[in-house]
Amino acid sequence: MPAYSEQDIIAGCRKKNRTIQEHLYKENYSMFLKVCARYAKNMMDAEQLLNDGFLKIFTQIDKYGNTGSFEGWMKRVMVNTCLDYLRSTYLKEEMTMHVNAILPEETNLAVSNEGLESLEFRELVDLIQTLPAMTRTVFNLFVFEGFNHKEISGQLDISEGTSHWHVHQARNVLQKKIMKIEQQKVTYEAKRI
Repeated sequence: MPAYSEQDIIAGCRKKNRTIQEHLYKENYSMFLKVCARYAKNMMDAEQLLNDGFLKIFTQIDKYGNTGSFEGWMKRVMVNTCLDYLRSTYLKEEMTMHVNAILPEETNLAVSNEGLESLEFRELVDLIQTLPAMTRTVFNLFVFEGFNHKEISGQLDISEGTSHWHVHQARNVLQKKIMKIEQQKVTYEAKRI
C-alpha cells in the first residue's frame, strides 16, 4: 500500500475515498482495539466498539479542525464511543453501584508496578475486563486516558469520591489477581524443576 501523509488521509476520508479509509483503519486497528478492549466486557464487544468508533471517525471527520493531533482526535472519538456504549440503557443497571464509604482525599492509591511488568498485554486486558463495568470505566479513564477525578465525575455523573473509590477498588482487585498469577507462575516453575 502506498504511503499517505496525514493530510492526504484526512482529505481522502473527507471525500469518502474507500482506499484511504481502509488504509486509516488498517494502520490504527491494533492501537484502537487495545483502547476499546479496556472498556469492553470481551473482545467481541471491543471489536464492535472499534468498528462503531471508525464509523464515527469517517462520518464526523469534518469536525476535526486540523488543530492538535489527528491521532489524539481519533482516540477521543474511540473513547467517547466506548463511554456512549457504557452509558447505554443496556449497561446502565450493571454500572450503577452505591458506594457506602468514600475515600478521603489524602488516601494513597499508589500500587507497585512489579506485577504489571511481567504480564502480557492480553493478560492485563483479560484482568481489566473482569472488573465491574463502572469500576473498569473509571479505572480506564483515570489510568489510561489521564482524566482526573473531577473530569471523570462530570463524564459519568458520579461524585469525585466515588471516582476515587472505583480507582482504589480496581487497583486492589487487579493487584490481588496479579499476585495470584505470579504465585501460579512460581508454582509452575517449581514443578518443572
